[in-house]
Amino acid sequence: MSSSPMRILVAWRPGAEGLDSVAHAAWLARTCPVRIRFAAVVSRGWPLTSLARLDAGDRWVREVSQATAKDIRRAAKRAGLRKPMIDDEDPVRIIESSSEATAITAAAAEFDADLILLGSRIGGPEGRFRAGATADALLHFSPIPLGLSIPGAVLSKRGVTRVSCSYIDTAQSHGALERAADLARAWEVPLRLLAFTPAGATMYPTAAGYGSAEDLMVEWHEQALALLDRGRDRALTRHPELRVQADVGSGDGWAGAIGAVKWKKGDLLLLGSSTLGPFGRVFTGSSTNHIIRHAPVPMMITPS
Repeated sequence: MSSSPMRILVAWRPGAEGLDSVAHAAWLARTCPVRIRFAAVVSRGWPLTSLARLDAGDRWVREVSQATAKDIRRAAKRAGLRKPMIDDEDPVRIIESSSEATAITAAAAEFDADLILLGSRIGGPEGRFRAGATADALLHFSPIPLGLSIPGAVLSKRGVTRVSCSYIDTAQSHGALERAADLARAWEVPLRLLAFTPAGATMYPTAAGYGSAEDLMVEWHEQALALLDRGRDRALTRHPELRVQADVGSGDGWAGAIGAVKWKKGDLLLLGSSTLGPFGRVFTGSSTNHIIRHAPVPMMITPS
């Protein structure tokens, strides 16, 4: 794996303290060399019907841009991001656009970013990620991996200490496994493969004939262990020196299954996405969406 710094674009929302995504960036900076650029999108939000309105709008954009840049620099300093970690060419990019998702994607491509960091929706639950409109759009079309920050998360002072990967032995999860194995190898941390078997009424067929719920849970657990063994073989074939762990989370619904797994302050969870069509659009399936909603640790979504 290249020893070049990880290039991270932190998406910041003007008027909102994006401290979680800045803390996430600082956490990654304690893990590996990074080059960070901040991007914020400013939109007037009204049509330009006169020169007077144009002048007022321009003044408003300038004021918001200056205040936003000041907030970003203050947050970066508080998070402990030192000057060598931040892009020296254009550390804070303020973009005027009516589409935040499109502008962030373009800014990330221009920066040649390896990762776009997104904060949770304002007003969402503490300790869980909730996608706002921009994050939801990016989760469905970003060609660049996305980092999802957890509000109020207490992160390890040693950076990432374990890479966890949700694995179900599909083409979608193979790409995530490869990325997870590469990161674990580069950062010299263990790789943990995870499978979840949530129990609930929606998981069962409407007709009888497949046995009891307990029987199904036992069968799913055994199948999960088997696919994790295949994942372990894949990871060790790619990097024989890796320390690979495996765990199955079983519980009542997705919240119970994910909560049954032990999480550490240094865990980074990788999830795969599928791509649709010639434009390489990202689509997060139902399982990935459930995991995103309930995972208590920072995540990385990798396009297949």
